[in-house]
Amino acid sequence: MRYQGSEAMSMGAAERRRERLERQEAPSFEVVTGGGLDARVRAGVSPVFVARLRAALAVFAVLLALGMARVALSSASITLLSSNVQLSSQIESAESLNDQLRVQRSVLSSNARISRIATQNYGMVLSGDFVTVSLGSDDATADDGAASDAADATSTDGEAAQSADGAQASSDVA
Repeated sequence: MRYQGSEAMSMGAAERRRERLERQEAPSFEVVTGGGLDARVRAGVSPVFVARLRAALAVFAVLLALGMARVALSSASITLLSSNVQLSSQIESAESLNDQLRVQRSVLSSNARISRIATQNYGMVLSGDFVTVSLGSDDATADDGAASDAADATSTDGEAAQSADGAQASSDVA
């Protein structure tokens, strides 16, 4: 039994402690590390295997990126080609409509047609009187008077004058 604050010490305790330390320092058998099957299992994956695995993953990533780029380029090409086909069909329809409108314009702007509508529907007739305004000298007015008499004689019939213009408009259509 031991009491706190007691001055008495066991004289053999120091020797026993020294003996215990000596026994711990010198084990009865020797341990060699790194040998045997158990050491290889505890070592884990070798660094060479990890390096090869990383290289294989890098090659796979590069091939995957190239494949995705090829698919993206192919889809972009297909989209562009389909839009080109649509634009071509729109151009063809616009050209067809343009041709139809040109024919219709030439038919509707025919002088013979306009003259016929004016005389039949609205009762309009071509005027036999016309005024000549001369801006030149007196000699030019005498020449203009002779020319106006000749023009008056040829343009008495409005249909005859218009039929020549109608023949020209129909040749533009063909």
